[in-house]
Amino acid sequence: MRNVTPDNITEVFQSYFSQDTDPRFREVIGCLAKHLHAFTREVGLTHDEWRKGLEALEWAGRITTPERNEFVLLSDVMGLSSLVDMINSRPGATSSSVLGPFHVSDAPPLEIGGDMRGDFEEEVLLVEGHVRDPEGNPVAGAEIDIWQTAPNGLYSSQDPDQDIMSFHGLMTADENGRYAFTTVRPVSYTVPTDGPVGDILKAAGRHPWRPSHLHFIVKAKGFRDLVTEVFPADDPYLDQDTVFGVREDLVMTYVPQPAGSFPEGFALSGKVDGPYARVDFDFTLVRD
Repeated sequence: MRNVTPDNITEVFQSYFSQDTDPRFREVIGCLAKHLHAFTREVGLTHDEWRKGLEALEWAGRITTPERNEFVLLSDVMGLSSLVDMINSRPGATSSSVLGPFHVSDAPPLEIGGDMRGDFEEEVLLVEGHVRDPEGNPVAGAEIDIWQTAPNGLYSSQDPDQDIMSFHGLMTADENGRYAFTTVRPVSYTVPTDGPVGDILKAAGRHPWRPSHLHFIVKAKGFRDLVTEVFPADDPYLDQDTVFGVREDLVMTYVPQPAGSFPEGFALSGKVDGPYARVDFDFTLVRD
């Protein structure tokens, strides 16, 4: 029987893989084990700390639901989600950013020029742009999944007073790659702190705030999917996002528009008499 020691446990672990193990699986799991073993040796992990870590993972599992994923949130605040995004971003494409734990599948169709503001009375925000390839050619028919917080800082899946599809829409870009909709400005908000992620942030002396943003998933046949967020330049948390999601090319500017200038071609055309804000933002997709 081979004697397992702190120095050779990684080597022994690697030897347990069968010869027909998928090479990529062997590489990923083997490297994960190697770094876990190195981490354990480096910090001198105690039994109490090991148990505490397992309890945190168990807690995350208990509170995870289809509407709220604590494991995704844990990945986000540890910087893992953003690191995966950054190392997998393609040159020439709009930067990717975190999906977050509150995306709702099967969003309702949203026509070009449609409205997500609903009955909320906050100032109208008009969002418009195009989906293009790196050469500037339009990506006709691109599918754009859009979601955001309500003015109270909560996503629909967090707020029993909102319909589950509130501030969610699925749009198809036109032949010119154009998309356009109206909504309200999303607001800065705190990530949930009532689970193990909250305990980690508190213990580290970190705040739970995220800068306000609009979420997008942009897809088109023959192109690589883009999961990203877009942030306003004037948000106070732009440089201290607790999930590390901000990228330089994902910063937008809200431009104030005077009363009486709201354009035609929108669901709210003829209904907006006062001032509003506008943002233009284009997405670039690269070939898959």
